[in-house]
Amino acid sequence: MKINQFAYVPTSHDKIVQELADIRFVTPKTRKVSDPVMLYRQFLMKFLLENQGHSTREHRLTTIMATAEQSVDEYTKTNAAISHEAFYNVALQLLQFEVGLDFDLTDPVKKMHEFGLPTTEAADPFDRDGLIDAWYLLLNTRTKFGQTLIDYLAGQGYYAQFGADSGLKKPVFFNGKSQAVFNTSKLIREVVYVEAPVDSDHDGKRDLIKVEVIRPNETNKGVKVPVVFTASPYDQGTNDKQADDLTHDVSKDQLVHKDPNDFTKVDVTADAPNTSLPPETKPEQMTDTAEESFTKTWTYTLNDYLLAHGFAVVYSSGVGTKDSDGYRTTGSDAETISTTAVIEWLSHNRVAFTNRTDKVGIEAWWSNGNVGMTGRSYLGTLANAAVLSGVDGLKTAVVEAGISNWYDYYRENGLVVAPGGFQGEDADILAELTFSRKQRANQYLETKQSWEHQLKAIEKDEDRKTGDYNKFWDARNYLNSDKAKADVLLVHGLNDWNVKLSHAYNLKELLKNDNLTLKTVLHQGQHEYLNNFRSVDFTDMVNLWLVNKLYGIENQADKVLPDVLVQDNAEEQTWKTIINWGSEKTKQVSLADEWFTNVNGNAKFSNQMPAEQFKEFSDNTSKWRSELYKLDTSKVDQNSIKLVSAPLEEDLTINGKVHLSINVASDQNLGMLSAKIVDYGKAKRLTPTPQVLEPMQINLGYNWRKDNLREFESEKKATEYKKITDGHINMQNRQNSYHIDDVVPGESYQVDFDLEPEVFRILKGHKIGILLFSADLDFTIRTNQEINYTVDLNKSSITLPIE
Repeated sequence: MKINQFAYVPTSHDKIVQELADIRFVTPKTRKVSDPVMLYRQFLMKFLLENQGHSTREHRLTTIMATAEQSVDEYTKTNAAISHEAFYNVALQLLQFEVGLDFDLTDPVKKMHEFGLPTTEAADPFDRDGLIDAWYLLLNTRTKFGQTLIDYLAGQGYYAQFGADSGLKKPVFFNGKSQAVFNTSKLIREVVYVEAPVDSDHDGKRDLIKVEVIRPNETNKGVKVPVVFTASPYDQGTNDKQADDLTHDVSKDQLVHKDPNDFTKVDVTADAPNTSLPPETKPEQMTDTAEESFTKTWTYTLNDYLLAHGFAVVYSSGVGTKDSDGYRTTGSDAETISTTAVIEWLSHNRVAFTNRTDKVGIEAWWSNGNVGMTGRSYLGTLANAAVLSGVDGLKTAVVEAGISNWYDYYRENGLVVAPGGFQGEDADILAELTFSRKQRANQYLETKQSWEHQLKAIEKDEDRKTGDYNKFWDARNYLNSDKAKADVLLVHGLNDWNVKLSHAYNLKELLKNDNLTLKTVLHQGQHEYLNNFRSVDFTDMVNLWLVNKLYGIENQADKVLPDVLVQDNAEEQTWKTIINWGSEKTKQVSLADEWFTNVNGNAKFSNQMPAEQFKEFSDNTSKWRSELYKLDTSKVDQNSIKLVSAPLEEDLTINGKVHLSINVASDQNLGMLSAKIVDYGKAKRLTPTPQVLEPMQINLGYNWRKDNLREFESEKKATEYKKITDGHINMQNRQNSYHIDDVVPGESYQVDFDLEPEVFRILKGHKIGILLFSADLDFTIRTNQEINYTVDLNKSSITLPIE
């Protein structure tokens, strides 16, 4: 078990004393106590909650062992000093570790270090100041169940016992992080409607956007709080069956020859949006009181945590969703505008309405005007769009697995390439899935014909025939507009093949030269949230970050949080800081180099398989993958070239984009290449999805919501290989995704392309595999055309970015 902490802020002794006073551990009474033993006992008694009876708390002290012979109750009554051994024996028990299961009572300091937990450098035994500093550090140390001890204590009711104490500040900041002092049993839930400056359904009226607000009751008593906003197109419901019925059949698609062109970026640049809009609705009167409330079936547990810590949380689904106006457009300007309009309201730059008809205006009077965004996938995508729009009021975004360019989500280098797990999905399918406006009967009937027209227009413009970049995709490329002013915390899974890593990498490359702060966290997940893991204090990192960006507290967040934090793939619960994602150091190797063994001796491969085999593999792509990765005889030997390096003499870390330069000829006037880089070597690798360690063990506040504790663990059985990265390219798009060149049958071309960026440690003794083939049944169209390829390995190479 390893518990890594990256959000602890080094703090001076004087400030420690003040902060302990702020949370009532230091009181006028304890300030007078000079004896470290007496002070320690008083700290423990306060830890056990003063609203418990004195005898009850004293009995509890008898159950906690300071040494193998003495309870902490007896120890503090009979000893003249507090040793480090006794302190950390007790500390481990307070941190919920069990004697006999997790540790014994002989060397607790060593065990703290084994767990990755911090210990004091104070003198042994403690003097008074050393004890205070050690206690402060302990309260900021993470428990066995993934929370800081002070957050655990808050969940037990520590702050709630001071509910009637008007002297307890709200918010309270402790070690740079906001504390769970807000009463979640009295949260206010209300609905407003923001009119966005867009008419996406072309009905002659600006689109009204439904907004759901959850804010602390303390805001009604004058407390101004910042806002965490999650824009979720799924929040008001989805049309799953209708979307499934529209899914494209990729097994019927064919790779087509495309007419050559001389396109430049100008030819595929989206037309400027029409700025002519229907007139803005003006409020006829103003109020401070919303008239509509709501219940919620889905929330993001990170947002729930933040509600207890002094942030309002706002959800909105945007244009085309239930109880809002407009149409879904899968990533166009209209969706960005409906997101930024909500931010403008929250930052006091726009008026909302209490309902859809009465023109009664309402301001976000309870907001301090500072907005941050959170969310994963489409939710993180809209956060990216808002950041790059430069909207005023947005101070930061915590972007988890967000799309930065929709072309890169549904296309790649002139090919139709699906997001992992969603073969046959495209922009039109996602639009149908999220058009929850139709779930209201009147809206279904009113919009049926025009919505079908909208879907057909999307299907036409997305162009599944060529896979080329065009004006439709350019309008959905957020990287075209870099007006960013907000600081960004990027979070992405190193095994995410849905929203692939290039989205975060390319956004990082765009933002790194801006005058803003950018942090990156890369974990070993697929398409996962990270806020309930034991091995990393992600929730505390977000708390520290948002307190700095939204409360404006100088808490050293920019300095304390690492620029790039990476979870190791070869050792569980291990996190490392690196200087940059994308190494400048490279290793280029010819594919004909003696370092590689050509497993099948192939210089040629075919796209076509026997019809029955193609159907079997298309119906169950895991069987196809199994054959593709085999290094002995397999059913796809004639469909691939497999190169395997010699065993590595030392660990090698790939950090960035692997580049391939392939000299290839096709016997047709078209062709596509796919490539996978593979780690070959028997090892117990991390589970592909996080495991639940303890269900509902994390308290998000006092008598508030709970969350599972999760972690990636080593698989029980060793496996022979793991994909590191992959990539795909249309041979006619060897210059870029919109310029089309011809392919003359039998003529060789140098095809260069980057694979998805990664950070991956390949262990000593393992081998690097390079697999070259054509149709990728998991990602590309599943064409079984007869296309034969010849590769000149002497003129082909791989370039590895290495640490």
